[in-house]
Amino acid sequence: MKPAKIVLTLIPFIWTIGMIPFVNKVKPLVFGLPFLAFWLVAGIFVAFLCIGALYKIDSKNNGKS
Repeated sequence: MKPAKIVLTLIPFIWTIGMIPFVNKVKPLVFGLPFLAFWLVAGIFVAFLCIGALYKIDSKNNGKS
């Protein structure tokens, strides 16, 4: 497995689960949301981008054995 695939797979997990203890200490409002809620919503977009990149990487190898 390519290192890029591993990194792209780990980014959403680390964003959502690994950073919660650090992000939960920040208290400002962003776009009217508490920072933790904003962080989790932003994580959805980050996961979408990572999965899209993984799809592009894997779709290049579809016809090859």
